[in-house]
Amino acid sequence: MNILFINHRDLYHPQAGGAEEVIYQIGRRLDNVTWLSEKVKGRKDEEVIDNIRIVRRGNKFTLHLFAPIEAKKYDIVIDSVAHAVPFFSYLVNKKAIALVHHVHQDVLKFELNPAMANIIKLAERKIKNYKYMISVSNTTKNDLIKKLGVDESKITVIYNGVDHDKFMPGIKSNKPTVLWLGRLMKYKNPFDIIEIKRRVKNKVNFIVAGGGELQEEFSEIARKEGIQYLGKISEIEKIKAYQRAWVIVSTSFIEGWGMTIVEANSCGTPAIAYNTGSMPEIIRNGYNGFTVGYKDFDAMASKIDYITSNEDIMKEYSINSLNESKKYDWNNTAKEYERYINKINHED
Repeated sequence: MNILFINHRDLYHPQAGGAEEVIYQIGRRLDNVTWLSEKVKGRKDEEVIDNIRIVRRGNKFTLHLFAPIEAKKYDIVIDSVAHAVPFFSYLVNKKAIALVHHVHQDVLKFELNPAMANIIKLAERKIKNYKYMISVSNTTKNDLIKKLGVDESKITVIYNGVDHDKFMPGIKSNKPTVLWLGRLMKYKNPFDIIEIKRRVKNKVNFIVAGGGELQEEFSEIARKEGIQYLGKISEIEKIKAYQRAWVIVSTSFIEGWGMTIVEANSCGTPAIAYNTGSMPEIIRNGYNGFTVGYKDFDAMASKIDYITSNEDIMKEYSINSLNESKKYDWNNTAKEYERYINKINHED
């Protein structure tokens, strides 16, 4: 059995993120895996990385033309719908699976003009034509049903994992520290951290890390507000940031899967987030962190003050966070993918 993942980016794309990490972690644990993605400057059109054959064709637009050509050649095709528009592999391969990271219907208004947003919304609704679907969370599953009209029987939920050999507890900073980490995009609301910081009463360091379209604007304001902005950081630096932080904050409008939350938890760092998307599914209120109302800056600040008010409180939430993160493991996730793929492969 040969398997093809189709995703706009691979690990070496300058804008690679969570979706690429998912495919890499699963793909390297399976056999006979090929990953079709856009061309990347300075990388070969084909290479093998950790047991995965990478094939690079076209750009973010023309990749959709190469996708059906490649999809015909494989037993199983997994279309990673990371940017709303599916690859429509089901038109040429009856065993095509849509891997849905989150539903974009309500997010597109943040990033696109109204006309383009409506076009992309219509394209995303075609996901319901896939016979098979993997959702990374129950939240995304519910969105597929309610917002895209997908038949529930088509959807299998397989949680993403975390690498516990890499993301593990370290030494916390001496001074209470709050971390915000992710791509600086409109729907992730990075500027909310400024309003939250203004309301925090404790003496707390605020650190923001990540690149993105808003980084220049954010960098200027952060400097004035006393927020340490690190820009895009390496994987090693990211792990250290997780380990040193007393709490991680998420201000996203929606996350189909809170990868940064699970990674931070694995490093013994509790989380505070808006109660949107998958956050209430990942964060158990009062155990490994808290969820608060969307844009409720006062509530967010209050929870930060609580966790950072006492080192013993932080340590209790740190232990809980590590324990909660053990629910998620890439080895288990890959086994679930393997079982699911094998089942589909043996269907007539």
